Amino acid sequence: ARMRVTVRLFARLRDIAGSGDLSREAPPGATVADVWRGLVVEFPEMGRYDSSISSAVNADYAKMSAGLSDGDEVAFLPPVSGG
Repeated sequence: ARMRVTVRLFARLRDIAGSGDLSREAPPGATVADVWRGLVVEFPEMGRYDSSISSAVNADYAKMSAGLSDGDEVAFLPPVSGG
C-alpha cells in the first residue's frame, strides 16, 4: 500500500507550486529525497534548489535520507537570502 504524506512548501517553493500545502503519495520506504525528486519532476523550476534545500519531517529538521511513514508532514524550505 502506498503512503500519503502532506507536503508543506515555503517562500519561493510555495510560489512555484502555487500552494503551500500539497498531498502526495509515496511508495513504502520512501525518503524525504524521494518526495523532493517527485516535486522537481512536477515543478522543474524547483530543481535549482536541489543542493540548498532544507527539509523537515513533522516540524523537526530532517536529512533528505530520512524515511517517511504514512501521514507524515514533510516541509521544504529554500535557502533564506537577503534582499
